[in-house]
Amino acid sequence: MTSTLTRPELTASDRCDRCSAAARVRAVLPSGGELLFCNHHAREHSSKLKEIAADIQASDA
Repeated sequence: MTSTLTRPELTASDRCDRCSAAARVRAVLPSGGELLFCNHHAREHSSKLKEIAADIQASDA
């Protein structure tokens, strides 16, 4: 049996790693680490995140 680890949904207590605003986007890096961004910083860094093949997970909230 193969199991897949899933990351928890973003909550109101999750904060952007750049400015401490509410996190709306999780970028899972190829190395397994993650970065949380508000919408503003997610847009600002989107081209670099795509370049390194980060898995972008947007919050539904």
